[in-house]
Amino acid sequence: MKINVKIKEHSKEVVKINTDFIQLQSFLKFKGISETGGQAKEFINDGIIRVNGEVCTARGKKLRNGDIVTAFGTEYQIVNENK
Repeated sequence: MKINVKIKEHSKEVVKINTDFIQLQSFLKFKGISETGGQAKEFINDGIIRVNGEVCTARGKKLRNGDIVTAFGTEYQIVNENK
């Protein structure tokens, strides 16, 4: 039996902010990754979200210029427009 498997490449997206930071939970809602704060909390607590390659379980994690958030196969790079 032969099984065909397709590996999807990570898509990448640049997210521009105009503040010093955005909290992880707010970022997930802002990008539409989660519909509510409760859903964002679940994603974070379940270890689904990575920040700079490491699982992050802190909802209030401050994302700053250059940070990379990985969620559901997509990498989001934070870029501060003021810098």
